Amino acid sequence: MAAGAAVAACAGAQDQQTEAPGAPAAVELLTVYTVNYPLAYFATRIGGDRVRVEFPAPPDGDPASWAPGAEDIVAYQQADVILLNGAGYAGWTRIVTLPDEKLVDTSASFADRYIAEDAASHSHGPDGEHSHEAETAFTTWLDPQLAIEQARAIRDALSAMQPDSAADFQAGFDSLEANLSALDQDFEVVFGELGDVPVVFSHPVYQYLERRYGINGVSVHWEPGEMPGNDELMKLANRLVSHPAQMMIWEGEPMPDTVAALSAMAVDSVVLDPCGNRPAEGDYLTVMQQNVANLRAAVSE
Repeated sequence: MAAGAAVAACAGAQDQQTEAPGAPAAVELLTVYTVNYPLAYFATRIGGDRVRVEFPAPPDGDPASWAPGAEDIVAYQQADVILLNGAGYAGWTRIVTLPDEKLVDTSASFADRYIAEDAASHSHGPDGEHSHEAETAFTTWLDPQLAIEQARAIRDALSAMQPDSAADFQAGFDSLEANLSALDQDFEVVFGELGDVPVVFSHPVYQYLERRYGINGVSVHWEPGEMPGNDELMKLANRLVSHPAQMMIWEGEPMPDTVAALSAMAVDSVVLDPCGNRPAEGDYLTVMQQNVANLRAAVSE
């Protein structure tokens, strides 16, 4: 009898423990799939422990031209939320059936501020020959003010899916917004010091950065891991006559021979990583802060 009472008391204590007034209810994680790393970073910062963020693109390619396999497509279809960059990014999303009610175009709020792009075809690292269609530039997140709008769209989507966690999502967004605003100020200072000095970009992916900070830039189609040929070097030399740049901004660290060839033209090489894919070290914010430091060092020389 006493043993039975003890068991009943123990069971009652367990019931009381699991149903204690004010105890936080278990929250089911939202599964969020993204098409690039910046959106994955933003979603993680905003969603915190309320979300499981997945970005399945391989780390050694360009997510803009990546196409998922059958398993990844099924995973996207089964997600709670699918975050799109918009602006023509990730062309595979336009030919694969994805549930409309799960899609969130994070740049839809500023679609009227997209930058038109000319068509261009060229090689791009291991992805080989491909073309940028004559539609829009898509590296929207390089303008921190637009990145904040994309983050806001993520906050709103998560809050709509899980209203009870809206306050947590707002707190995550507020923290991220503060970081992006500080980044915007840092870029503004360093590009302000650069002024109207001509710049060459190694690849046409910096359009939103150029517009935000009024950079006097032109773009070529050079790859960090490939030595430009004599024809490309000659074209650049001719271009420098009308656009006398002393700095080329790169997506990644260029080859030493390329750096030497540019130095012979009195052009310094500076890395400004767009961070479209997950970095080998750090995260989106630390990569952008390093970009600022790289620019600051170059401008102060």
